Amino acid sequence: MAELTALESLIEMGFPKGRAEKALALTGNQGIEAAMDWLMEHEDDPDVDEPLATPLGHVLGREPTPSEQGGPKGPGSAVGEGKPVLTEEERQEQTKRMLELVAQKQREREEREEREALERERQRRRQGQELSAARQRLQEDEMRRAAEERKREKAEELEARQRVREKIERDKVERAKKVRLPDGTSLTQTFRAREQLAAVRLYVELHRGEELGGGQDPVQLLSGFPRRAFSEADMERPLQELGLVPSAVLIVAKKCPG
Repeated sequence: MAELTALESLIEMGFPKGRAEKALALTGNQGIEAAMDWLMEHEDDPDVDEPLATPLGHVLGREPTPSEQGGPKGPGSAVGEGKPVLTEEERQEQTKRMLELVAQKQREREEREEREALERERQRRRQGQELSAARQRLQEDEMRRAAEERKREKAEELEARQRVREKIERDKVERAKKVRLPDGTSLTQTFRAREQLAAVRLYVELHRGEELGGGQDPVQLLSGFPRRAFSEADMERPLQELGLVPSAVLIVAKKCPG
C-alpha cells in the first residue's frame, strides 16, 4: 500500500499546510510523530502560523521515492513517474492510523497535564498548610506574649495597691498630731500610734510659750470633739487606745490645782 508523505498526512488530519511545514522543519523532518508532538505543544502559541524566517531547502515532509533513491523499479515504474495515487480505501486506512496516533498523543498530553495539575495542587495544599501552621504559631506567640503582658501588668498593679495600702497604714500610724496652744497658735508633730500620751505632753511642755509659765507650770491636754480632759492615768496609755489615731487635735490648758 502506498504511503502518504508526512506533510500530506498532517494536512489530511486537518492541520494547516503552513503549520505542518513549520512543524516538520523545526523537528528536523524526523517523522510525523515528532511533528505532531510539536504541533500539539505549540498549538496555543500566538505565532504558530507565522512562516519561518529562512526558506526551506526542499519540499517539507516529502519522502524520497524508490526511483529517487536509485532502488529497484517495480513493474510499470519509470524515472520521472509521479507518486502512485492512493486508492480511497488506502487513504481511509492511513487516515485512520493517523487519527488513532493523534488520539493517542492527545491522551498522553491530557494525562501529563493532569499529573502536572495534581502536582501543582499538592504543592498548593502543602504551601497552604505551611502558611496556616506559620500563622497559627504567630497567633500562639502573640497570645502568649499578651498573656505574659497581662500577668506582668496585674503583678505591677497588685504591687502598686500594696504600696498604697502600706502608705495609708503608715500615715494612719504616724500622721501628725496637732496641739493648739492657749494663745491660738498650734504645734504639729508626728507620733507613733503606740507612743503614750505622756510623750505628747512632754513635747508641749518643751515647746510651749511664756504665757504658760515658761515651761514651769504643768499642762492639761483636752480633746475638742467630743470634749474630754485626759487624766494622769491616760498619760500612760498609747495614742491608738485613746482614739487619737490616725490624727487628732488636742487643746493645751493650764492644769487646775488639786
